[in-house]
Amino acid sequence: MTAKKAKNQNPPDLVSALRTQREMLTSMISRAMRKLSRQCVPLMKDRAGLEKLLTNALDEISYCKHLYVLDENMHQIVANITRNGPDESNMGRDRSTRPYMQEIVGTTNFAMSKAYISRNTKRPSLTAIRVIRNRSNRLVGFLGADYDLRELPATRDIYLESQNWKQIKGDPSIRSNLFQQQRNNSLIDDHLDDVLSVMEELITHRGVFHSKLHFSSSRATIWLVDDPYSYRILNADDLLNPEICLAYPNREYTDRSIVPAQDIMPVFKMFSDLRFADENIYLRSGSINICNGMVALNFSCDGSHYIRHDEFLKNGLEFWFGAAG
Repeated sequence: MTAKKAKNQNPPDLVSALRTQREMLTSMISRAMRKLSRQCVPLMKDRAGLEKLLTNALDEISYCKHLYVLDENMHQIVANITRNGPDESNMGRDRSTRPYMQEIVGTTNFAMSKAYISRNTKRPSLTAIRVIRNRSNRLVGFLGADYDLRELPATRDIYLESQNWKQIKGDPSIRSNLFQQQRNNSLIDDHLDDVLSVMEELITHRGVFHSKLHFSSSRATIWLVDDPYSYRILNADDLLNPEICLAYPNREYTDRSIVPAQDIMPVFKMFSDLRFADENIYLRSGSINICNGMVALNFSCDGSHYIRHDEFLKNGLEFWFGAAG
């Protein structure tokens, strides 16, 4: 059966998605803050006037959680203005050491911070800062706007995970004792051909789109197209009993798959080869996701690898035992 490409066309990668999101937020925020910063200039010595101005401006600064003004020394000269009224707890606060203030000093008139964990709410947040300048272009203060990431709009597309081979080193203590350990046959190792046939059936005809075989602990976790938000755990008894397939409805191979159905067993056979090729360096677990086409491997040295299934099938054992750490 010929595999079909996923329906999502050209989604962004992670870096592009973050950049697009920040560009959207900057465009949304910067113009309104520039206007508001100019309105602050004649009121810099008038706390009540500033707080009234900020209160009226909240509706123009979309999604903002707090608005506040700092003097030229970065000390807060008003309460935090929120949609629930003024919050006096930050009045007089010295914000000069906050990362978002360091990003703006001497560089630009507007900056949006990197996301950080809020000191008060303990939630991912970001801050936009606008320099306040008088008519002589002298810096007289700063306008700040805090945002809770939960309340910000998101761009439409979810990023696409990179399909480049990734190697991630594991626990150094495990790596240092690698040659002091040896593989012990697990319950499924002695019947692995039968187990792999069951796993192939579940993927190609029973609606499983993601499966992970934990060889060392004789279990598998599977995700089904009919219920993708939950996983099922199959123990050794399940995996050694072909009748387990009757527990799942017969399903055609999903059209979301980018892995040809005939490639499933070769991937599993390669798992088996990696499991038994060496007594010290061996596969502990392996997974395949037929919708994104990725294979994931975890070895006895605690090293993990993520690789496209077609690239995985091209590489022989020599490749892995030169890179399995």
